[in-house]
Amino acid sequence: MTRRRRRERNPARGAALLAALATVAAGVLLCLHGQGVPGPHKQLAASRSGPPSAAPATAAAGTGLSPSARTSATAKASPRSASPSPSHRTAPRTTVRQPGTRHAPTGHRQVTFVNTLGQTLWVAAAQQTSQPALPTTGWVLGPGRTLTINVPDHWNGRFWGRTGCVFNAAGRGHCETGDCAGRFQCGQYGVIPATLAEFNLNSWQNLDFYDVSMVDGSNVPMWINIAAGRTKDPISASGCSSAGCTRPVPCPAELRVRTGGRTVGCESPCEVFDTDQYCCRAQWAPRDQCLPEKWPVNYAATFKKAQPFAYSYVDDDATTTFTCAGECGYRIAFGNSP
Repeated sequence: MTRRRRRERNPARGAALLAALATVAAGVLLCLHGQGVPGPHKQLAASRSGPPSAAPATAAAGTGLSPSARTSATAKASPRSASPSPSHRTAPRTTVRQPGTRHAPTGHRQVTFVNTLGQTLWVAAAQQTSQPALPTTGWVLGPGRTLTINVPDHWNGRFWGRTGCVFNAAGRGHCETGDCAGRFQCGQYGVIPATLAEFNLNSWQNLDFYDVSMVDGSNVPMWINIAAGRTKDPISASGCSSAGCTRPVPCPAELRVRTGGRTVGCESPCEVFDTDQYCCRAQWAPRDQCLPEKWPVNYAATFKKAQPFAYSYVDDDATTTFTCAGECGYRIAFGNSP
């Protein structure tokens, strides 16, 4: 099934909130409505066969943003039945940092990945803008391990965890979920479904905007913590917010992605059914019409119950986009709340 471009947002929608944002203390949860409000989830569709295309220099008057891409940008890879069996590696609990790095160098932040799952993950990165660039875009993260990397200021992109990967010495192979054209080092967005951690650093008024997205589906549970900066973290270290904690998506049978008789991911209803209503297109494009409670089946509620602070569908802005002030560092955890 080929990925289709999602609608672009109307910049005029968020004009009122842009004015209101100036009075909101940095770091509180924003009720974002539309592309006029900066944030990594306000995006343009990108090429599905190559690296992410650069976003425009501005998203709306006065914002000066380069929003990151909302939707995954690659077509589906080889048939799932042909996927190789996972190659799981076990490793001792340890923290791995870039050689010689104890603190982020000037003009960079630190992002730490934490794997609390009982399986190896192959973390991947892709960016929306061409500069600044990450020198590395693929990492192995064994069960119980952590990994810290440096990310340039003004970086605009996403991270996700690939599962069931097998790579040869040349870094070529395949993953059951999140695959990057068969490459260990990613040069493009991954195959869906994959739970995404999206960032737009030093964005509007030098705030960072970040979110967890399941708009295209989910493969592993994920949450983001603030590890440095001036903003109080709205998510606990165990992946809970005032709305609830992090759990796997109880995927309906019709949305399941299966390999070798196993469920390895949960796709969005837009990807599975490709209807205007589930994809919030055409007559369903206006925000007041893009309402999951009016869908034939409210699949968004299933995703939302699993991760209340994450995007469950394309217009799920109000409880999902967060900000941080003060050159923030981040912790991205893969796993479930205790």
